[in-house]
Amino acid sequence: MAHGRDQGDLKGKKYEIDMTHGPLLPKILLFAVPLLFSSVLQLLFNAADIVVVGRFGADGAHSIAAVGSTGSIINLIVSLFIGLSVGVNVLAARYYAAGEKQNMSETVHTSICLSLIGGVLIGALGFAIARPVLIMMKTPAEVLPLATLYMRIYFLGAPVLFLYNAGSSILRAIGDTRRPLYFLIISGVINVALNLLFVIVFRLDVAGVAIATVISEAVSAGLILMCLIRTGESYRLILSRIRIHGHKLALILQIGVPAGLQSMIFSFSNVLIQSSVNSFGSIAMAGNAAAANLEGFVYMSMNAVYQASVSFTSQNYGVGDMKRVNRVLFTCLATVAVIGLAMGNLFYLCGHGLLSLYTSDPVAIEFGMKRMGVICTLYLLCGMMDAVCGSIRGLGYSVVPMVVSLIGACGFRILWIYTYFSTHRSLTVLYWSYPISWAMTGAVHLICYFLIRKHLIAMMSKERKTT
Repeated sequence: MAHGRDQGDLKGKKYEIDMTHGPLLPKILLFAVPLLFSSVLQLLFNAADIVVVGRFGADGAHSIAAVGSTGSIINLIVSLFIGLSVGVNVLAARYYAAGEKQNMSETVHTSICLSLIGGVLIGALGFAIARPVLIMMKTPAEVLPLATLYMRIYFLGAPVLFLYNAGSSILRAIGDTRRPLYFLIISGVINVALNLLFVIVFRLDVAGVAIATVISEAVSAGLILMCLIRTGESYRLILSRIRIHGHKLALILQIGVPAGLQSMIFSFSNVLIQSSVNSFGSIAMAGNAAAANLEGFVYMSMNAVYQASVSFTSQNYGVGDMKRVNRVLFTCLATVAVIGLAMGNLFYLCGHGLLSLYTSDPVAIEFGMKRMGVICTLYLLCGMMDAVCGSIRGLGYSVVPMVVSLIGACGFRILWIYTYFSTHRSLTVLYWSYPISWAMTGAVHLICYFLIRKHLIAMMSKERKTT
């Protein structure tokens, strides 16, 4: 029996990355590239939702608008809980690097229990408020029924979505980003196949792609859980031990709630911008939705580096190597700048062709190009802002970036909408609120990082003297 467990441990260890020793860039890339492919594949499968309903749905433009216009609301509602996965990631990475097996196990079981409870609660909330919120956002009458239906089905799958996020955050903490990629490929193929089946064969239109999304998310969650159950490492999941450990819950909430609130802040500002876009009509909504979906590929590619900054910073802080923590930040900043600059501008240059995959309406394509001309070309600013934020969170400080984002992102964008945009009403003016807020928020994040790092070094020095 012991021999079998050792073999299982070795099998699991081949997916891990030693984040605390050796050259950083190759390891950050080894961590980020599978995560990048996972994110891009996820967006490809999400894009398949829009492409399938746009090409084969009963009313292409209205179906695209229905699916695309719900994204900002869905993100707003689920952001708080998904932010908790950041707390799980930071704690798990710290305990794993320090070899604290009991703390690691309690973190795993608490996070899985929390995801089940939260998934049910958020799912019920999203289902109940879908239509009122869409009406509040001035969703056009011809789009409202389809958008409501899509949102309600989507939120029925909230428990499996949260389980997947909790499980994958545990694997990321030990440096394993490859197995979630394999699982995503499997579930994604299922998603595309079911999209085509439900929309083309069964004529379910928007409901079909929503059902396909929920089923595929259930598959990926099941595979992640199976991975955690079968390992012999300290992050093993034992179903009979799933419960809330009060101390670990408090720590997860301490890091995760501010992270989730920060995501909500960004999502809230995006809801306001989506409401402003809605005032330009359903064709503008369709072009905006297609462009936003394309931008998602660039964002998720940069987000892979953000995830690396969280995990690498947390592990190195766990072993007390603050010089390496600094190297992690600057390596991530350089990496994300290259990715954002290259991908963002490439997507813009190929914008007409890419947007035509979503819609054949030339007016909708031009609306999409307006958005991409401002946001895609300057998207590196968003990635750099997030990379600094990831390092701050990896150090265990989550309230600071939340407050900075509240002022720099949400506050600025609301001010922009009700001042400059109100007197210069155009989509281009509206979109400029994004890069300006990224630059401002990122600069303040960087100042906060250096102040926090200085404080932690002073604390470590004081502890060494007393011991």
